[in-house]
Amino acid sequence: MTATEGLLVPPGHGRVVQTPAQHVTFKVTGSHSRTASTFEVLVPPGFDVGAHVHTRSEELFYVLEGELDVLAFEPRVRTPDNWQKWESSSGTRVVRATPGTVIVVPPGCPHAFSNPTETPAKIFFQASPPPDHERYFEELLEILGTGGPPDVAAIEELRARYDIEQLTPLKHR
Repeated sequence: MTATEGLLVPPGHGRVVQTPAQHVTFKVTGSHSRTASTFEVLVPPGFDVGAHVHTRSEELFYVLEGELDVLAFEPRVRTPDNWQKWESSSGTRVVRATPGTVIVVPPGCPHAFSNPTETPAKIFFQASPPPDHERYFEELLEILGTGGPPDVAAIEELRARYDIEQLTPLKHR
């Protein structure tokens, strides 16, 4: 069956999943797209998703507001503690992404982002194929919403189920 109408999501609309650590608005889900799930994500000061890699998923990030430190390369050495100091064999290092920056992450490429500033950042985020990232966000935000430090074991199990190999820890204030 062919769809006869597209999807229009006005500003400020979409399903919101929120915790003190993150605020995610689902803009396009697997029920509307065969190619990607799309989200608007508010990244609070101090949030660090931690370096990680997917074997099947491709991601796209577009910085709308604020600044983020971002990584999208295979480092010479995957140290388990501080991805911000990683460097690729070609000399690529972590960069400060400002509004208008696009980051595309193919399957198998380590990547991370953090907000080291005192101002929230906003990103447009796409994950392909859908709907895995939708489910992942829902479950991750449930874990982060419990208060206190993140439950590392619960996050590790969650990420393993959704094709995410965590290389450095997720952190938030």
